[in-house]
Amino acid sequence: MARDKTTRVRKRERKNITAGIAHVSASFNNTMITIADAQGNAISWSSAGAQGFKGSRKSTPYAAQMAAEDAGRKAQEHGMKTLEVEVKGPGSGRESALRALQSIGFTITSIRDVTPIPHNGCRPPKRRRV
Repeated sequence: MARDKTTRVRKRERKNITAGIAHVSASFNNTMITIADAQGNAISWSSAGAQGFKGSRKSTPYAAQMAAEDAGRKAQEHGMKTLEVEVKGPGSGRESALRALQSIGFTITSIRDVTPIPHNGCRPPKRRRV
């Protein structure tokens, strides 16, 4: 008879980091927020899908707000207080994620748009006909 394997849950050690960078990636289908320290090591992350939203509800501003609040609270547990925000992508959750980070108590020092723009690179997908 097979014995149940007991897995040990490792408690996250509390890092004392006061400043960091919030990377907000807002695509047409989902919004992902990663909060990292100045060296680029991820402290916390969340996404609209990780919050339990499925399908077209993931791309809503409300889902982005919930994901940003979740990632922000996890980062505040590690002592994070000030953030630089880098926003990437054309999605609808850009502004609402930024407002959510501000509303839970972060001091936002700078906002940068790092959306990749092609210098006439790949051919874009064909236009939708609805």
